[in-house]
Amino acid sequence: MILLTRHGETEFNVARRAQGHTDSPLTPLGVRQAHAMAGLVADLIEREPGPWRMVSSPLGRAIATAEIFSARLGLPFTQDARIREHSMGSWDGLLASEFMPRFRTDVPAYERAFHTPDGETFESLSERLSAFLADATTTGHVIAVSHGAAGRVLRGLAGGLSKEAMLSLEVPHGAVFRLHGGQVDRFDCELSDAP
Repeated sequence: MILLTRHGETEFNVARRAQGHTDSPLTPLGVRQAHAMAGLVADLIEREPGPWRMVSSPLGRAIATAEIFSARLGLPFTQDARIREHSMGSWDGLLASEFMPRFRTDVPAYERAFHTPDGETFESLSERLSAFLADATTTGHVIAVSHGAAGRVLRGLAGGLSKEAMLSLEVPHGAVFRLHGGQVDRFDCELSDAP
């Protein structure tokens, strides 16, 4: 079983910048989302006997979220580069208004971010996420802190979805997805005014 989360909201998310392998800090709302997800994860793992282990993407926004989880759960985490975000190469860091007009129009809209001049392809992303899934499903219960596009593809692979269906999935902040036995369940967090 995998409990999959996306990092909390970042400054780049608010500005509508492509993050990819670049980074930006969590916003105050992102910190609140991370705390809310940590509470929900704590509730979910209490219902499912362990042992549990936690992994995080090595990108700063995911690590910041995983640190909040770790403090709440009393569970250390390791980093796994296979669940880092998809990169658009030299377009990482650009505003949506800068990169969207450059997208190729000869490919379907849902996969245009995978057709940038020096970015990561869908096949490359799928390959590394498939390898992570194969390992995670044979090593007990895993809490994974990942990203929007990477999480979308992880959920699609776990649920056996087509490329179009997986790349059309929502990428919410503040939700926890349970991947188990070919099924993907979504749990939404309720935010409080605390941190």
